[in-house]
Amino acid sequence: MMGSETVAFEGYFRRQIELWGIEAQESLQSKRIAIIGCGGLGSTLAMALGSSGIGAIELVDFDAVSLHNIHRQIVFTLADEGRNKAQATAELIESKSPFTQVRAWECDFESFAERTQERYDLILDATDNLPVRERIDRWAKAQATPWIYASVEEFNGQVCFFERSGFGVFAVGDHRPGGIAAPIVMQIGSFQANLALRYLAGLPIRKDTLHYLYYDAEGELVIQKFAVPPELV
Repeated sequence: MMGSETVAFEGYFRRQIELWGIEAQESLQSKRIAIIGCGGLGSTLAMALGSSGIGAIELVDFDAVSLHNIHRQIVFTLADEGRNKAQATAELIESKSPFTQVRAWECDFESFAERTQERYDLILDATDNLPVRERIDRWAKAQATPWIYASVEEFNGQVCFFERSGFGVFAVGDHRPGGIAAPIVMQIGSFQANLALRYLAGLPIRKDTLHYLYYDAEGELVIQKFAVPPELV
């Protein structure tokens, strides 16, 4: 892999610099994010954000790649079956981006939260577990760090940037998700990644609003927005 000293920064990020300028692009180098989960959504986040110029990305996942994951978890190939998801994802990011430091945490969220000493600019939820998301929300609030929730199943998904609001407004239960195909996973993950990158680059985004995206019976994309109330203290 080529090191950053052999790759021109402005050449590598030329098209993004044309989008928002060199100062915004350089500012991304000082940002650190954590992606919790490296499955379907985490794969898309890794592809979308891993070579965007964010200075440090930390990936958290205890699970290994299974055969049924590969069709929708786009960073993995058949050769990755049995490998830890965070480690395999980190290797892909490192192969694409010489300007990003990547760390793989081969553990669950609770172990990560107990062990990390870092401060994060943004936390991205890419789990499929409502109780874990509730714990992410509590930990993020304790760290005074915003986080972005996302979920997806069948032909619908949800995304919310949590800053003042809290995940407690959701009914947390043991929901078992339905079936899934790759395009809707990639779409929801891309929406989540777009919010993340705009926020980190200093561009305006809509916060504390639940975006509900779904395809209707004729395959047309519908987006609904709902305000999420501030967390009750």
